[in-house]
Amino acid sequence: MGILFFASAFISEIIGTVAGFGSSTVFLPLALLFFDFKTALILVALFHVFGNFGRISFFRHGLGKRTLLIFGIPSVVLTFLGALLVNYTPQDFLKGILGVFLAIYSILFLYKDDLKIKQSLSSSIIGGGLSGFLAGLIGTGGALRGAFLTAFGLSKEKYIATAAAIALAVDFTRIPVYFAQGFLNREFYAYIPFLFAVALAGSFTGKQIIKKVPQKKFKKIVLVAILIVGIKFVYDFLSH
Repeated sequence: MGILFFASAFISEIIGTVAGFGSSTVFLPLALLFFDFKTALILVALFHVFGNFGRISFFRHGLGKRTLLIFGIPSVVLTFLGALLVNYTPQDFLKGILGVFLAIYSILFLYKDDLKIKQSLSSSIIGGGLSGFLAGLIGTGGALRGAFLTAFGLSKEKYIATAAAIALAVDFTRIPVYFAQGFLNREFYAYIPFLFAVALAGSFTGKQIIKKVPQKKFKKIVLVAILIVGIKFVYDFLSH
């Protein structure tokens, strides 16, 4: 089980780096094949931290400081609220929410891959807050964050670095809440250093691949896979 889990993490980090949205969007559904929702949530969050460290390191020359502030602050505030609510929400219901989110996101971007949201202070606050809340509650807000960040017209390098920095702030907010609520048993602490190594290796590999693979085509493949997973989670929830 361990080897398959870490292989899934490595592939997810590569996909997240190349496709332009968070590895957690791909990795959380895979992690749920191995662990219960709360354990998967915190392991994926830790992995997400390590991956974003890698992305910031590899794309460190492009950080949008203004974007970090107006988008990042509401993200952090509502991440805390979402993380607090996890312990009071049935896991099957959370998986159902995750499935709906993944399905809607993938359908929207498959239908209109150049979808952008008009840049404004209000859209930044709403986008930051909503993506943060989803990150805290269901472990994946990066896809929604990416949709809003495209409105800022950032270069590819700046987009990746800025998104990673905001995600890092979100992760530092939600992970202590998860630990405080006992989401991770001590038996899984040994996974943490391996997740760190896998995340850095995946980020580095993704950076190399990103130069060679047509981004638009690759994103569509990933979106179809996410749609299938989303539909499965919704089906599982409705069939209970």
